[in-house]
Amino acid sequence: MMHGSKAMILAAGLGSRMGTLSDTLPKPLVQVKGITLLDRLLAHATLGGVQQTVVNVHHLADQIEAHLSRKVGSGQVLISDERDALLETGGGVKKALSLLGNDPFFVLNSDALWVDAAEKQLNLIRAAWQPKKMDVLLLLVPTENALGYDGVGDFFAGVSDPSSKVRSVQFRDDAERAPFMFGGVQLVEPSLYNGMPDGAFSNREIFRKAVAAGRLYGIEIDGHWMHVGTQEAIGEAEKKLNELGAA
Repeated sequence: MMHGSKAMILAAGLGSRMGTLSDTLPKPLVQVKGITLLDRLLAHATLGGVQQTVVNVHHLADQIEAHLSRKVGSGQVLISDERDALLETGGGVKKALSLLGNDPFFVLNSDALWVDAAEKQLNLIRAAWQPKKMDVLLLLVPTENALGYDGVGDFFAGVSDPSSKVRSVQFRDDAERAPFMFGGVQLVEPSLYNGMPDGAFSNREIFRKAVAAGRLYGIEIDGHWMHVGTQEAIGEAEKKLNELGAA
């Protein structure tokens, strides 16, 4: 099976930045232009050659399972149930490893929304994957171009490979700002989760393992990216999609 034939969508979080909206609606089911964030990611996965997607659930899990029932019935989607304990991004992936297989797979954050340029972004990431030198390949977004993002950046990146936009990546650490943020999409080698503790931990710990081995890389987005983490960001994203003429 080819790398990137499976994906995981991280849909278990509390969505607390959505305010009162998250009390009754899980963030993955928030709609932007009438389409849920979760359905947008599933569409990206399908168009990007993903054959099966795992979705983890915790907060308002019944709603997400009901929304996905048809896709679960067809085998397109598998559910990783985290109702007992919220495991954060890394712990959630580790719990689902038996569903994800032994080949590198995509991990998608549920609040990442992007519009592809000429090529599908997941296909570009898959094509750039080099197993002899990579353990993680991140989607990088220039902080100045990240709609709905008000942070100081996550990563510094080396010189881009002109043929693929691939760069080596280092954490911002103590620097005040960094030029790139993590765009919520990664292709990861599953063996990185070996030896990690059961329970909750962040995928940033996985990234740090890759950095320590000199095997963390990133690829700059080819398209338009937006973060939908707050109620205000919904309207901003809808305005941007309208400007782009995108659904």
